[in-house]
Amino acid sequence: MSAVPREADFDRAPSLVDGAMSVELTPREANLRYWLEAVPQGMLAGRPDGHDPALVVPEFMREPGPLRDALIAEYAFRSVAEEKATRALSYLVPIAPDTETMEFFATQVLDEARHAMVFRDHLLALGVPTGRLWQVIEEYAGADVRAVLDPLEEFGLKIMRDDADFLGGVLLMTIVIEGALAPAAELSERKWRPLDPAAADIDRGAGIDEIRHLTVGAAIAKQYLAEHPEERRRAWELVARGMHMWTVLPVRELVMRREVLFQQGLEQHAGVVGDYEIWPGRRLVDTTPEERVATADEWTAEMKASRLAYIGLGETP
Repeated sequence: MSAVPREADFDRAPSLVDGAMSVELTPREANLRYWLEAVPQGMLAGRPDGHDPALVVPEFMREPGPLRDALIAEYAFRSVAEEKATRALSYLVPIAPDTETMEFFATQVLDEARHAMVFRDHLLALGVPTGRLWQVIEEYAGADVRAVLDPLEEFGLKIMRDDADFLGGVLLMTIVIEGALAPAAELSERKWRPLDPAAADIDRGAGIDEIRHLTVGAAIAKQYLAEHPEERRRAWELVARGMHMWTVLPVRELVMRREVLFQQGLEQHAGVVGDYEIWPGRRLVDTTPEERVATADEWTAEMKASRLAYIGLGETP
């Protein structure tokens, strides 16, 4: 097997936010052969559940309380989000303009399905009974799924399934949905690292996949718009409509609710976290829900600006 590329290596890849803004990959490079060598034989080798098998869930994470509730709520929501992404992205496979792009989206469909699986499976590791898994997902995330994910899914299916709009689908996933959610996933990896290292590993692996999804998606959109410059205004308007949805959907309330639960659990288990720094110079135990959410918002704005400029939509056409 050839060496695993740095951006796909579990130990050497950059963070999700840094990688999404610095790595450049095209579908010609990230084709099916790349994926077969870099993911199942590389990044995932020895990690069938998305984390080092030696990592077990600490007993305090399996006990009822705000910390466990925060992680169950997060992973229940994210498992549904990844499943919806899997189903929606499948509509881009048959309308991809060439074989390499088709292969890339076929691998992304599998990536998203795997993400949904490992998030669900970690709920079981937290002590959720197998027979009540879907009931618990509904209890913890059902209302948020209906308030946030269902409207986004409806918007996306209109573009990808009903209109068979390839460029629109790529922009929706790269900028509007995955691009907006990626910083929250980065925050998740950082904050769970000292409390549930297995969950942090799961987030790390999913983040490495997202670097590929975001950078290749941006490269596809950039090439498409270079070949079809007349589409720039329509593309910009679609992105603007999609980003507007994030301002009217109750996303911030959802995130803050989880961060408040996490804060309560963090205070209970401050001794476990100790002097761990969530980012350089800032101890996790000293942060607040508002600070963590504000930092993720800053990452989101930086990533969006970087990706739009790269694609050629940095300014209104």
